[in-house]
Amino acid sequence: MNKISHASEKWQHTHNFASVSDAGERNTRYVLYLTVVTMIVEIAAGTVYGSMALLADGWHMGTHAAAFMITLFAYHYARKHANNPSFSFGTGKVSVLGGFTSAIALGLVALIMLVESVMRVFSPHQIHFNEAIMVAIVGLTVNVISVFLLKDHHTHDHSHGHSHGHSHSHTAEDGHEHIQTHDHNLKAAYFHVLADALTSILAIGALLLGKLYGLNWLDPIMGIVGSIIITRWAWQLLKQTAPILLDASIENDYKQEIVQAIESDTQDKISDIHVWRISADHYAAEIAIVTTAPQDTAFYKDKLSPFTRLNHLTIEVNTSNQAECSG
Repeated sequence: MNKISHASEKWQHTHNFASVSDAGERNTRYVLYLTVVTMIVEIAAGTVYGSMALLADGWHMGTHAAAFMITLFAYHYARKHANNPSFSFGTGKVSVLGGFTSAIALGLVALIMLVESVMRVFSPHQIHFNEAIMVAIVGLTVNVISVFLLKDHHTHDHSHGHSHGHSHSHTAEDGHEHIQTHDHNLKAAYFHVLADALTSILAIGALLLGKLYGLNWLDPIMGIVGSIIITRWAWQLLKQTAPILLDASIENDYKQEIVQAIESDTQDKISDIHVWRISADHYAAEIAIVTTAPQDTAFYKDKLSPFTRLNHLTIEVNTSNQAECSG
C-alpha cells in the first residue's frame, strides 16, 4: 500500500492558480494608510471650518478606504487558503471576486456622485472656493502618489501551468510557460485611486473657473462628467470579472481548434468538451473522447501541447463498444 501511495505522488499536484502580487499588496497597504489619514484630516477640518466640501471629500475617501480593505482581505484569504482542499481549483478566483466587489462599490460611488451633482444643478449650494480648492489639491496629491504606487503592479508576470489526464492509465506532467496575468483585485484598487484623481482634477478646474469667472454651474456639471467616466470603468471591470466567476467558456474558435487537433487524421471523436477559467488567467479543460483505437493519455496530451492556455487538463478515453453499451 505504501509503495502504491509513493508511486502515485508523481500524478499528484497542487491547484494553486492564485495570482498574488506581493509588491501590489504592499503598495495597496500604503495607499490605504494614505487614504485613511487624508480622510481623518479632511473630516476634522471640515467639522472645524464648517466646510461641506471638506466633509464630503473626507467621507468619499472613506468609500475608497473600504475598497482597499476588500483588496487586502482578498489577498490575505487567497494566500491563507491556497492549498485548502475545500477549493477544487484553489483560490484563483478570490482576487477576481475582490475585483468584482470593488467594481460594484465603484459603481455606487459614481451613482452617489451623479445624484448629488444633478441635485446641485437645480439647487445650487454656496461654494467656499478657497477651502474647496485646498481640499481638492490635497486630495489630488494623495491620489497621484497612490496612482504611481499601484500603476506598475495591476498587471504582472506570473509563471505556472500544469495538466493531467484520465483514462485506463493516468499520466501527469508539469509544464511552465511565461504568461502575463491580470490581477483584477489590484486593478479595482487602481481604478478607485484613478477615479479619485479624476474627480479632484475636474473639481479643481471647475472651482477655479467658478472663483475667477463666476461659473458656479461648472462644479455640478464636472461631477456628472466624472460619474459617467467612473461608471464606464466600473462596467469594464464587471464585464471582465463576471464571466470568470460564472465559469464562462473559452472563445469558440479556440475550442474548435482543440476539437480539430484531436479529431484530425484519426478515428477519435470528441463526445464532450468543457473549457473554463479557474482563475483570471488559467483554464481547465475536460475532454471525453470516443475512439475505435484508444491510445494512452500521453498521446492525446501531446496533440494538445500547443494549446498553452490549458493549464489543467482532464482526458477521458472510451472505445466505441463501451460507448454503445453505456448508451
